[in-house]
Amino acid sequence: MFWKFDLHTTSHIDTLLERDDISLFEVLDEEDVLQECKVTNRKLVDFLIRPQNMTTLVNSITEEPPCDVDEKIRFKYPNISCEILTADVSQITDALGEDEALLNKLYDFLMTDNTLNPLLASFFSKVMGILINRKTEQIVSFLRKKDDFVGLLLKHIGTSAIMDLLLRLLTCVEPPQLRQDVFSWLNEEKIVQRLIDMIHPSKDDDQHSNASQSLCDIIRLSRDQMIQIQDSPEPDQLLATLEKQETIEQLLSNMLEGPKVESVLVNGILVLLTLLEPRRPRSEMGGFYCNVDGQLEISQPGPETCSSQASIGTLLAIKHHLREFHQLLLEPPKKESLLTTFGVLDPPLGNTRLHVVKLFASLLHANSPGVNQDLMDLNVLSTMMDLYFKYVYNNFLHSQVEQCISTLLNTPPPEEEVENSGEMISVHQLIKHLLQKCHLTQRILFAWEENEKEQSEGGRRKGYMGHLTKVANALVQSSEKGPNSLFILKLIKDLNEDEQEQWEKFVSGALSEVNKKNMVDLVSENTATMPICSDDEDGDLKEFNFPQEAVLQQAFADYQMQQMTSTFVDHFGFNDEEFGEQEQSVQSAFNRATNVNFSLNADDENPNSNLFELCYKERIQQFDDEDEGSDGEDIWQDKEVRFSSGTVQCVSQRSSDSTDRDGSRDSEDDDDEDDDNDDDDDDD
Repeated sequence: MFWKFDLHTTSHIDTLLERDDISLFEVLDEEDVLQECKVTNRKLVDFLIRPQNMTTLVNSITEEPPCDVDEKIRFKYPNISCEILTADVSQITDALGEDEALLNKLYDFLMTDNTLNPLLASFFSKVMGILINRKTEQIVSFLRKKDDFVGLLLKHIGTSAIMDLLLRLLTCVEPPQLRQDVFSWLNEEKIVQRLIDMIHPSKDDDQHSNASQSLCDIIRLSRDQMIQIQDSPEPDQLLATLEKQETIEQLLSNMLEGPKVESVLVNGILVLLTLLEPRRPRSEMGGFYCNVDGQLEISQPGPETCSSQASIGTLLAIKHHLREFHQLLLEPPKKESLLTTFGVLDPPLGNTRLHVVKLFASLLHANSPGVNQDLMDLNVLSTMMDLYFKYVYNNFLHSQVEQCISTLLNTPPPEEEVENSGEMISVHQLIKHLLQKCHLTQRILFAWEENEKEQSEGGRRKGYMGHLTKVANALVQSSEKGPNSLFILKLIKDLNEDEQEQWEKFVSGALSEVNKKNMVDLVSENTATMPICSDDEDGDLKEFNFPQEAVLQQAFADYQMQQMTSTFVDHFGFNDEEFGEQEQSVQSAFNRATNVNFSLNADDENPNSNLFELCYKERIQQFDDEDEGSDGEDIWQDKEVRFSSGTVQCVSQRSSDSTDRDGSRDSEDDDDEDDDNDDDDDDD
């Protein structure tokens, strides 16, 4: 077998390294250099950690390669150098992390006024990530000595790899006390305030996006850390700074004062949405964490849920600017008309208004009485519904508005009650505003009727109808059960008689019919009559009726089996001698298996097919329940079967002969030869 042969081959790298004049680039040209490095080839590792070679590796990932080189191989050596430095070989990591001259060469990569090469920046970030993970104390101490480190990070924050480096610094420091020291150091450097300054109209879109993403990750990571280390004596300083009202005011000032830039507004709202997220336990939060290789990965949320109130500072800061956000729904940043498959949108909804709607949805979920009152005063819900029906095919908007309404209908009411028919019921002012001021039921009825009219005239279905069905069902279900059911019922009864009658007719008629159509039958009518195995002897299963399709399929399968040629059985499978240890015989057996001829020609007529027909008519009988056990006759008992003239054989005898032949396969070779001779004599 394979272990009989010595397949071990000596790497060509070992032969190369025996030369005294071998250069680093000659070694890097070898195809198996990375594999040999990862398996810690002693000769190779000793060669790579030579000071001059380590310097060349670092220079390869920090210096722009010549422009006159073919683009296909221009970044070959930087890529291989990066893979070697991040191969997690302890000797290489120690040689790099403990040499301050090499660390300074790495650090100099950031010290440029030009835009960083994205590919080289990714190599740099990856190498720094493995160093932060493996040589944590040395790297943190080295970086803290650099007064301009945070400034250089923020200067190049528009490059995604540099944003990743910042996240690695926040996530790959595992010792709790050292991590707390890193957070305190970054807070002293005012990294939060400086990231917020990057979300400003004077900066470019990449800086807006990466600064916003960094702030969002800091919030989630800090909250995650608070759950992991609940006994920590010190609060998370970065999170505390981010949740301060004055910090949020600074962000809102950048967004809403001066020219309205969509990138600033959208990325600023993303930070606000993250601050408004309910705090969750670790099993649900998910987010970034650093693996053993210093690489960022995403942990998946778990099934548990637990929410709490949003940051008070965030709510207070946003509350003072609700009017400006509402105005953005009415007058968004200017956008050119957009040609779509169903017409021209002038103006289109835009990303700004979509994110403002998301912000209002999060504020409604926070259920702050003061914010709720301001939303009612500004008539925000009515404006959102106007946009819902205006932009007929924007399902992103429809989904947000539908979530807003569903959240409102299921939000517990405040401690306010009124008397209704001698019974005290809780009052929810937002729901009252939704049904009475925003005319939710009337809008649903009107939109439904308009859609049916357009479809009856050959038009297309409105794009919001699916979400409108959900809104209508949410209203009906909330009136039947839930924290506001009695109050919603009262509001529906307060409608005038015509509107109340139309609503009840709609619920029992059109809405009910749509719900029935939307119900998916998980079990079809014929599922209970699925075909079962013909060998199943369970009497209960015989009561099932086989569907006609199954009967036809079984008949076709039987027909195919009848038409197989007699040579099929002779050529299918392998002989015993073909399973010897010889590699050649095994290979030949597989070759034969690939050449099996499945002939299903229905027109073939030969003696073998006639033979099968005779046997079939002789042996196959109907197994009726009434005949079972009546005479107790064994249909497979020993009988003579006449296939043709002069051919008589006993069924049980053939079976025993077959068994004898199977048993004889385990005998010695000389016994096999004797059996073969006996067979030859019988043939004679």
